[in-house]
Amino acid sequence: MRLATWNVNSVKARLPRLLSWLDETRPDVVCLQETKCRADQFPAAEVEELGYETAARGDGRWNGVAVLSRVGIEDVSEGFPGEPAYEGEAEEQLKLSEPVPLTPEARALGATCGGIRVWSLYAPNGRTPDSAHYAYKLAWFAALREALAAELAGGTPLVACGDYNVAPTDEDVWDPAVFVGSTHVTPAERHALAELRDLGLHDVVPTPMKGPHPYTYWDQKVP
Repeated sequence: MRLATWNVNSVKARLPRLLSWLDETRPDVVCLQETKCRADQFPAAEVEELGYETAARGDGRWNGVAVLSRVGIEDVSEGFPGEPAYEGEAEEQLKLSEPVPLTPEARALGATCGGIRVWSLYAPNGRTPDSAHYAYKLAWFAALREALAAELAGGTPLVACGDYNVAPTDEDVWDPAVFVGSTHVTPAERHALAELRDLGLHDVVPTPMKGPHPYTYWDQKVP
């Protein structure tokens, strides 16, 4: 099975590129993150013309995940058990006149494709180490670990694709000094990612596609 993952940063904005890439490379399964569209607005008809079934989860804002498959889609899961919701920063909560029901963000979608359990995951950014979003990020990782551990215990082959918003080591960033004091490189985040690997999962780094120093994290604002 050929499997690909892509933080597409708006599937509608990247649709022509996505369709041409699918037509040219024809991977069996594709995981997309940051689709930025509601599930009912995902361009399923366009990718279906290329032979792909689609499962999508999104609320139309800045998150959103999807799985595209040429080998079938079954047992779709919108999110995972115990997935937390972001409660907001303290100052944001004080502005609310009444409590707002919280639901998990569209950051996780699981499906069984060709006998393999596939997850498309878009981890929270964390913003700054002293923010509520950082605590939410760590809680999200902890819940994800429990969910994946339960699925792995069932014996089905599993792939957890996505944008984890963590640089595993200093070797994964182009200049470690630039990231001192910021998120994505803190010990707690790296430990959370390492705990996923400790489940028996293996990091896949496409070295041939990235040259002699395969950075796995970079600033999206750097060209």
